[in-house]
Amino acid sequence: MAKVEIYTKFLCPYCSRAKAVLRAHGAEVTEHDITMGGPRRQEMLARSNGRTTVPQIFIDGRHIGGCDDLVALDRAGGLAPLLAGAA
Repeated sequence: MAKVEIYTKFLCPYCSRAKAVLRAHGAEVTEHDITMGGPRRQEMLARSNGRTTVPQIFIDGRHIGGCDDLVALDRAGGLAPLLAGAA
């Protein structure tokens, strides 16, 4: 299974939805809470080319984007292969 990382904020509905989509595929997710900012927020900004919205999702180090990007990838059939490490 691929390494999945997600940067989130407390009570973010888009973060909750993204995590639910990933869980539905059986993915183990490493969550980085950036509610209070700090070094993890700076890390997210650097990794996501300055995107400031959450969630920001990475699969095996590849930037997927936010919740809408993840859902679109899933609907197009591209998420399962990424999570399996096949893409």
